[in-house]
Amino acid sequence: MPCKLNAVSAVMLAAAVALCLRASPVPEVSLAGDTSGEEEQSTVTPERLSTAPYWDLIRKAAKLDKEFEDEFQSMSNDSLEQYKIPSLPRPCPSSNFSKEACLQRLIHGLSTYAFLLKHVEKEYPGNSILPTVDYYISVLIKLMKKKMRNPESVVMLTSIQEEQLQRELDNPSEFHRKVTAYSLLRELGFFLVDAKRALAKRERSRGRLGRKTTPSA
Repeated sequence: MPCKLNAVSAVMLAAAVALCLRASPVPEVSLAGDTSGEEEQSTVTPERLSTAPYWDLIRKAAKLDKEFEDEFQSMSNDSLEQYKIPSLPRPCPSSNFSKEACLQRLIHGLSTYAFLLKHVEKEYPGNSILPTVDYYISVLIKLMKKKMRNPESVVMLTSIQEEQLQRELDNPSEFHRKVTAYSLLRELGFFLVDAKRALAKRERSRGRLGRKTTPSA
């Protein structure tokens, strides 16, 4: 039976979106993820990308879907670890990694999760939250490319990498595939928290460097 958006989850997600939109201007989009070209063109690029609301919008959207929480709430974290696929994206290391290199890795990571979301959608057809998550991921990727000096250097997923991911997702057990789908949403949340923290650190460092090099009046 196709999953349907839990009514309580929809209300909570709408409230979370409203709070984030008050803090930072973003284009108006449907919670179902339906957008137009005009909306995409109106996307605001904040001075510090780590302060953009999209990080939390994606994380809260995935977390608030009670369809997943209710189905697997009895599973421990240790049990869920068994369903992680090996090729999950990694966030930026804490040091010896420039902002440009960090943005490249984060874009590649979000592109990977966008591909992995197709598996979640396949196991939970009709879920109303997933298009929202997918849309905000695409917005974040566009914003990060705008912040790069050389956005053309970004390496997106290759067909070989997609095939590898698909092999890791394939399993004859329906229960295994569904738990893996839930695990992917959890890992996406962890990735977003780490990515936002790593980016904020580099933006703060760049800000301090800028203040030191600015001549006094």
